[in-house]
Order: sequence, then C-alpha cells, then structure tokens
Amino acid sequence: MKAIICAGPPTTGKTTVLKQVTQRLQGAGLQVAYLKIDVQYAVEDEMFQSEFNIPVKKVYSGELCPDHCNVMVLADAIEWASQNRAHFLLVETAGLCLRCSPYIEGSLGMVVLEATSGMNLPRKIGPMLTLADVAVITKIDLISQAEREVFRARVLEAAGHLSICETNALYGIGIDAVVKKIHASPELRYPLILRGNPPVGTCTICVGKKEIGWKQHFGVVRPLENQMFYRGE
Repeated sequence: MKAIICAGPPTTGKTTVLKQVTQRLQGAGLQVAYLKIDVQYAVEDEMFQSEFNIPVKKVYSGELCPDHCNVMVLADAIEWASQNRAHFLLVETAGLCLRCSPYIEGSLGMVVLEATSGMNLPRKIGPMLTLADVAVITKIDLISQAEREVFRARVLEAAGHLSICETNALYGIGIDAVVKKIHASPELRYPLILRGNPPVGTCTICVGKKEIGWKQHFGVVRPLENQMFYRGE
C-alpha cells in the first residue's frame, strides 16, 4: 500500500484535488481509502463515501494540533486501510500549525497551495512546504502568467527539491501530473517514522496554562525584546 499525506492551508482546494485523484485511481481499477483529519467540523468523508463508495474515516483533533493528531492516529489508519485492501490511503489533514510536518518517511508528502493566496505565502509555511515531495498549486486560472511565475519561483526558493504541479483542480486540469507522482511514490515501510523534527518543545500554554506574560510560564518562553530561552523545570 502507498500513503499520500495531503496538507495545506484552509481553502486551497485539497479536497477537490483528492477527488480528482480518486476518480483517476478508481478508473485504473485501484482501491482507495480516505482519511480526513480536521479540528471540529468536516463533511469531506461523507462526500467521498457518497461519490466514490470507498472506505472513509474522519477524526476531529479537538484539543490537539491536527498534525499532532495525524501522528497519533496514522498507524491505526494504515492498519484500517490495509484491512480494506486499499492500494492507496489518502490522508487529508487540516495542517493549521505551520510549524509541523504531517508527512512520514516512505510516503508521498503533498502540499496544496492556492495561487491566489499571495506571492509571499511560500515564505510563511515552513515544514509543511519544505518537507513535502510535491507542491500542487491550484486556481492558476485566476491569476496572470507573470503572477504564476513569481509564485512558482517563491515555492522553489523555499524548497528547491520540490516537484510542482500547476492545476485548475475544479476542472481536472493538471491532475494527471499529480496522479503520475502518486503512482511513482514509494510503498509504505516500517517502522513508521515522522519526516523531519517536531518543534523544539511544548510550552505551558500548550498544556492549558492561561496567564498572560512570559514570567507566568515555564519551558520554552519568549519575551518581546529577546530570543527564546528555557526557563524553569
């Protein structure tokens, strides 16, 4: 089985891209399973089940960062997809943190970015982009050719190793290149290991301490005028 971990900021078109991908994989006689990870509301799993009649799962991360939730549930999800004889597991994660990477070794990491989101977006995303294998740029029909070239250059500036697929996913334009990358991706291998390093630490805000001001907190802290440092136990 192969795993495709699809991340990206909200509204970029991740679901639309994956629906086009699923249609093509099914057309080739391949079995697909779909997992949706979101914070508190999602109906994409119902859409995939209704439209493609494939095994689907949905997980709400709730108090967890969606990428952290992805790490927690992915091993179970891979086992579930294997039991359903899937050739491909498509994981769509909300990926809101921007400090984390949801990708695992031995999978295809796919980040979806919308061309209309501004020329500087690739400079703001971090590991979600820099640790991916493929960047799918959507909504290319809504910007000029010059803007497309600048956006593409900014993506490569942030992650020069990436393969870039420019698409109008709503109409399926450019999706065949994405499917080609998926077919060429490696099969899952064990042990399952997160790609890249997690952020440097968990602060006391992460575990529920609500007081304002760095002097009220421990672990990794940061004042306004200085760099981060470690305080207390």
